[in-house]
Amino acid sequence: MHRTSAWPLALIYVALIVFASLFPFEGWRAQGVSPWVFLSARIPPPYWTWFDVNVNVAGYAPLGFLLALACMRSGWPRAAVPVAAVSGALLSLTMEFLQIYLPRRVPSNLDLLLNALGTLIGALVAALLERLGAIARWSRLRERWFVPHTSGALALLALWPWALLFPAALPYGLGQVWQRLEDALVELLEGTPFLEWLPTREAPLEQMSRGGELLAVALGLLTPCLLGYCAVRHLGRRAVLALGVAAVGVAVTALSASLSWGPVHAWEWLTPAARAGTLLGLGLGLALLALPRRACAALLLVVLVLHLSLLNDAPQDAYFAQTLAAWEQGRFIRFYGLGQWLGWLWPYAALAYVLALVSRRENRTRAGDA
Repeated sequence: MHRTSAWPLALIYVALIVFASLFPFEGWRAQGVSPWVFLSARIPPPYWTWFDVNVNVAGYAPLGFLLALACMRSGWPRAAVPVAAVSGALLSLTMEFLQIYLPRRVPSNLDLLLNALGTLIGALVAALLERLGAIARWSRLRERWFVPHTSGALALLALWPWALLFPAALPYGLGQVWQRLEDALVELLEGTPFLEWLPTREAPLEQMSRGGELLAVALGLLTPCLLGYCAVRHLGRRAVLALGVAAVGVAVTALSASLSWGPVHAWEWLTPAARAGTLLGLGLGLALLALPRRACAALLLVVLVLHLSLLNDAPQDAYFAQTLAAWEQGRFIRFYGLGQWLGWLWPYAALAYVLALVSRRENRTRAGDA
């Protein structure tokens, strides 16, 4: 048996599936039909696309992988694949059952079959990798690359590309939420005396300058680099991490633009300010390779606060609002809420993690001095 993070990761992934399957969590009501009616529907349904097929298979494959890996690392190698496959199928059945009560969602027996297939594929991949020794090699690689007790930083780094996938007003511009929060509070408190207590800006937000855009892009790319430096000590490995962060950030932002406006517009986000900001962010990341871990954490706090301040003091343009509407009402409805919340909350989660990291180190230092 081994200590494994696969169990908590599997539980987190289950929560993500529930979120994506039941979003937007409103309008619950009985439809006047049996909640099991979808099981007897014809296959394939009248309306389906290869996009839906691929998404349903790919969406459950990581769950099967994590569940099977958790079972194998917990001492149940023979039960790993069956337990993972049955658990994924039962989860999918539950989600399809609940979707009958949501007017904006349509349960489907084809989705159930594809989800179960995706879970089985993920479980079989985990079993194959374990048999080939790849999982053990990954564990040894992680011990060489990362310092102990940095699972929080690694989890945030793993979520960063997914947070970027939802369209942002600026490249790598995560956390631009204050204007929407103010509007939501105004709508919620409309007609109540508490509306007068709500602090509002006296003047409308001014458009961000080109220099501000360049700085915001650079800080957005520098943030995951510094976060990774909190978990990696070796200079060469930090350099590989910084280059990987830049490559992933550019690739995922291009993918997001392609999904939003079409493949021919995949690189239109790469304006002169975005290009210069990307190069500046990567250059700063490489220049800070030798910075101690504690100094990286302290600098990351400053970078996060400055980046969020720049983003939330700038308005969202009309074209960006149209993009959000396309994601909300189009074929990305399943990922709209999940992707948006990841984009909103990722920098604040990173801020909380770094604050806890710095506080823990300070407490250890004081205890040592005592």
